[in-house]
Amino acid sequence: MNNLMKTAAGTLMALGMTLAGTATAQNALPTGRSASAIENGVYPASYFPNTEILGADEMRITALGTGMPNQTKAAVSISFYVELGNGDVFLFDVGTGATGNLFSLRPDFAKVDKVFFSHLHVDHVGDFMGLHVGGWLSGRYTPLRIFGPSGSEDELGTKAYVEGMSKAYAWDLATRTGALPDDGAKLDVTEFDYMQENEIVYQENDVTIRSWPAIHSLDGSVSYSLEWNGLKYVFGGDTYPNKWYVEYAKGADLASHEAFLPPDALAPYFGWDMKQATYVATRVHTEPAAFGKVMSAVKPRMALGYHSVLSPENYQAILEGVRSTYDGPLTLARDLQVINVTKDQIVVREASVDDYALPPAVSDEYINAPRSKEKEPSDKVKAGKWEGYTPPPMPDQ
Repeated sequence: MNNLMKTAAGTLMALGMTLAGTATAQNALPTGRSASAIENGVYPASYFPNTEILGADEMRITALGTGMPNQTKAAVSISFYVELGNGDVFLFDVGTGATGNLFSLRPDFAKVDKVFFSHLHVDHVGDFMGLHVGGWLSGRYTPLRIFGPSGSEDELGTKAYVEGMSKAYAWDLATRTGALPDDGAKLDVTEFDYMQENEIVYQENDVTIRSWPAIHSLDGSVSYSLEWNGLKYVFGGDTYPNKWYVEYAKGADLASHEAFLPPDALAPYFGWDMKQATYVATRVHTEPAAFGKVMSAVKPRMALGYHSVLSPENYQAILEGVRSTYDGPLTLARDLQVINVTKDQIVVREASVDDYALPPAVSDEYINAPRSKEKEPSDKVKAGKWEGYTPPPMPDQ
């Protein structure tokens, strides 16, 4: 390791990261655990991250966030994490608070480099900065790739959002570049027409992701489908019931769509009058009975409702509304719910995570990725160092 790399590694240690020279994030399991294949389709009752080898023909979807903009400890804002048996991973939205649940899964952050925005509300993109910087600190040494819709005006589109956000934390990025791999600071934005209908926005490694319009607040919301290996996952984003979803979600193994609180439950939750609650629940979002109608038309193998805080009374209100119009397979999503999808079965469980889970070990590729010169304060600032303290000598490595 050259002098630059020695210094960079030392800086990473100071940031609280463990650099295991030959370990990779892919096989860095918590002490005392080992990864095993699922046999005969029988899954453990709970999912312990990194202890199950995902089948070559299997898809695993983890709900990282299922709640509201005013998140709670048990229900942060919207995000879904999709892992495929070919090794690919994808994020659909990254709402405020969701990265905490992502980190608790100890993923290989070198692979967590693709995120698809449904729209630009904070409860769907509020942890963008945390994903960008946190993933970079934890093993991603390539640019973060963002896919998202245009807006009715340029300044309302995904590209403008990402550019504006990255300018807002330019100081943060400047301080870490050099200590961390340079390319990890970069952002690669793909903005597409929000009105395109079932057009391909991503196609690599036998994975095809398509988008179509959603109806929500302003122009510029979309839904997605991910197809791979004969399996199909649909992420609805926020939307009023719309013809595009009903048409293009058909054939889904797992169809996720918001099942918002009905007006009479939403009003006391936010302290609104019934007029405002009815408008939000039935004109801006999809209330449970409408969700049920959509799913009755789509007929997925499993319907997945989200976008609420499932307190006992809220859960009951949503369930009753859905079941008034839909009698098919149903899951009302909670944070850290894990859904394994194969052609033979769909298994729904909860993840069991450590509240203090450390980031996974980074790979040799991360350690050896190109870095520019480390940053430091100016001489006029360094002249203010207190003479009453002398730091310990730097180690050789």
